[in-house]
Amino acid sequence: MKRDKIIYWVATTLIVLSLGFAGFAYFTDPAVKAGFKHLGFPNYFRVELGIAKIIAALVLAIPAVPAQIKEWAYAGVGITFISAAIAHISSGDPAGVVIAPVISFIILVVSYRYYHTQQVVRGQFA
Repeated sequence: MKRDKIIYWVATTLIVLSLGFAGFAYFTDPAVKAGFKHLGFPNYFRVELGIAKIIAALVLAIPAVPAQIKEWAYAGVGITFISAAIAHISSGDPAGVVIAPVISFIILVVSYRYYHTQQVVRGQFA
């Protein structure tokens, strides 16, 4: 079980850092603002998504957060990554830009799978 815990925390830490840095960049980086404009999204969506990513990072990082709330965070972040990939594909962005949310989604799935492994060990899920 120690191996499972290490995999969970490595994957979760990568996701949390990604979400935290992205959320911060959404408010501070002019290139991100230009990227949202390039994708055709309104400015308020960038702000909304930045707030959501910071909240999701906190929810996934804090062990004391209830399991049901973590489940919603995983779902929301997964939808965000899939939507980002679709938006970049639709706007004709190069494969290097499209692959980033796909890789993030894969890491998120690993985190989610091993999150459930940890919950079964604690007896919280059957």
